[in-house]
Amino acid sequence: MTNQLSDLRAFTEVVADTGDIDAIKKHQPIDATTNPSLILKAAELPQYQTLIKQCLTEAQGNREDDIINDACNRLAVAIGVEILSIIPGLISTEVDARLSFDQELTYRKAKKFIALYQAHGIDSHRVLVKIASTWEGIQAAARLEKEGIRCNLTLLFNFAQAAACADAKATLISPFVGRILDWYKSDQPSTDFTGAKDPGVISVRDIYNYYKSNDIGKIVMGASFRNTDEIAHLAGCDKLTISPSLLTELASNETSLPRRLSPQQASSQHPLWHPSEAEFRWHLNKDAMATDKLSAGIRKFAEDQITLFNLLGDYRARLA
Repeated sequence: MTNQLSDLRAFTEVVADTGDIDAIKKHQPIDATTNPSLILKAAELPQYQTLIKQCLTEAQGNREDDIINDACNRLAVAIGVEILSIIPGLISTEVDARLSFDQELTYRKAKKFIALYQAHGIDSHRVLVKIASTWEGIQAAARLEKEGIRCNLTLLFNFAQAAACADAKATLISPFVGRILDWYKSDQPSTDFTGAKDPGVISVRDIYNYYKSNDIGKIVMGASFRNTDEIAHLAGCDKLTISPSLLTELASNETSLPRRLSPQQASSQHPLWHPSEAEFRWHLNKDAMATDKLSAGIRKFAEDQITLFNLLGDYRARLA
């Protein structure tokens, strides 16, 4: 018996947006993505306590803060390794959001992640380093891609971000859907944003069509969904990263889910564009939604990174 999830899998690679091993085992996605918020949630689960202790034991550094930072890195990678043992595809592991405006430190953190994965015997081609789509993050990704380290550019809300990511030859971009909808519903509460009128759906569809019509051979992965209707309107996108609750909802819905996007039917109103740094910053600045949501996303991930740091610090103090 078919359902919307099985229909979707016929033309889109389904990615689990979680660090919960049990949820991943249940839904059997191709890939999985994590971020500081998801790692924090995972770290609070009982099954990860032994892993936390191991990471703290292995952590290195001359100062206490260095040790805890190293333990945070090791935990993010260790959870990624656990996930890779049960999925056939890729894991995305995210760089500390506090580095979003520092190209050099973002680059170094990515290299650290790859070294840790390799120490676990994981081929670097199974890892996507997840980086916020700031100008600095995109330039760090361009350097990493030249060295064969593949990147997932996230917190993407704006066409200028997508165009710059294409120039950086980022392996994958994660344009957001639900957070765009959230902003417009707050800004224009009386407007109908259902179905194909959803501004998040429109944004991802436009970016997908730009990439495919211009033969930009990189992966577009819609992210941050608020409901299954958004997913249905982007069916056919290269990949979609979906929370366990929405995966369950799709699996329980037996109505058909038709394909909406395809490379063959892609057409774009945007000519090929190579934004300079000034053009990128200007186009992002004049887009109030993208500016607000990018900043809010970075702040939230940074807050959760700090909470994780403190959680591991408290744990280390108890072990002493």
